[in-house]
Amino acid sequence: MFKNTPNPPNPDDHISHSQSANAKKLDEAATRALDYYLKPKADKETSDSLDTLFIIAPNIDAECLLANLSETLASANAMVSDLAFDLEGSRRHIALGVQQMIELGQLLANRALDVVEPR
Repeated sequence: MFKNTPNPPNPDDHISHSQSANAKKLDEAATRALDYYLKPKADKETSDSLDTLFIIAPNIDAECLLANLSETLASANAMVSDLAFDLEGSRRHIALGVQQMIELGQLLANRALDVVEPR
């Protein structure tokens, strides 16, 4: 047995002009609100996401970045050096190898800091 089911009514048939204008304004407001909260910003860096814990301020100059890099490498060098002398055997050799790579990075950062032109 088949039942006659009417097609859904056309919304424009029984809505006045002012109601459709209000509906359009509400739809645009809802779209703006959803875009504001859910759309990714075009001017943000790609690394700035929900799983990013640390970010670097975009207006920091190269000299400041290199100075902080050099200090960070110096701290890592001191930590690995302290650790290496508490180890023995191949673990000590690995720690000393890591220390040498950190020292090389520190030399490169310091050289780059010497060549960068301050603003």
